[in-house]
Amino acid sequence: MYDSKPYYYGTGRRKSSVARVRLYEGSGKVTINGRDIDDYFGLETLKLIVNQPLDLTETLKKFDIVCNVGGGGVTGQAGAIRHGISRALLVFNPEFRLVLKKAGFLTRDPRMKERKKYGLKAARRAPQFSKR
Repeated sequence: MYDSKPYYYGTGRRKSSVARVRLYEGSGKVTINGRDIDDYFGLETLKLIVNQPLDLTETLKKFDIVCNVGGGGVTGQAGAIRHGISRALLVFNPEFRLVLKKAGFLTRDPRMKERKKYGLKAARRAPQFSKR
């Protein structure tokens, strides 16, 4: 369906998730990994996260969004898609930069899972202390 149509591209990342996002001129349909957004994300909050950049720039019904996302969990994937949509919107219209930057959607969130340390049960969880 979208094979030869022109599109705007953006890559988004969050935790260990990577999203490759394409914006096509259209009616507002969102497809993630070949599935509709309602099928892919069960929680309404995740759908809101994905649509935040479009709400902010008032382009909600102007684009069809097709994205491939992998790695991490659903929250990380939603954040990665939001980052990718924001970057693709910049390719479409560089004037959106000020609005998107102020909302923090263009900043790659650097927070990652902390590694487990030796002698501990998790990153910071120590073995249970016993006095006797």
